[in-house]
Amino acid sequence: MQKDLKKDEWAIVLDYLPHGYYGMRISQPVAQVLGEEYFSLLEVIVRDGIHLKVGSRVYIGDGKRDEVKFIKRRIDFKDLTGASKEEVSDIVEDLVKTKPKKFLEFFNNAGPITTRLHQLELLPGIGKKHLWAIIAAKKEKPFGSFEDLKKRVTMLPDPEKMIIKRILEELEDKDKYRLFVPRFEKTQR
Repeated sequence: MQKDLKKDEWAIVLDYLPHGYYGMRISQPVAQVLGEEYFSLLEVIVRDGIHLKVGSRVYIGDGKRDEVKFIKRRIDFKDLTGASKEEVSDIVEDLVKTKPKKFLEFFNNAGPITTRLHQLELLPGIGKKHLWAIIAAKKEKPFGSFEDLKKRVTMLPDPEKMIIKRILEELEDKDKYRLFVPRFEKTQR
């Protein structure tokens, strides 16, 4: 049995429903969360007596969980509550800004997908001209920061915003290719 290597250990609360959803068989506290590493959209059952705040960080890994009783299921973007949909872009932005090295590595290591399509071209705002400029610049030396990337590739749109927009598109399942959000089978954990 192969261990699932794409499990988030920590997540950010998008919405907290202290009495659960309308029509649930058992009224219990539910939260919708976004994984910090793989951007997993999950519905979790919250332990009794715990009240979560939107934007708070909760442990969802395999060890002892203080706030989360169990992970009920993976959810799609369309399953998010209105409040969760309002929060998701701000939380993705915060996650990208707190881990710039991870996303900068993408620019330094991105390669071709097919003979006609490169991973960089999947970012909004990257066409052939920017693609070749990025490839040429990273051959000289790897990018050290987003500022370095912007300085060395003229007229490049904001790389952080491109990544945030791409992650949101992947969460909404708008493209068959994935760069940052793996495809998950919907199973209970």
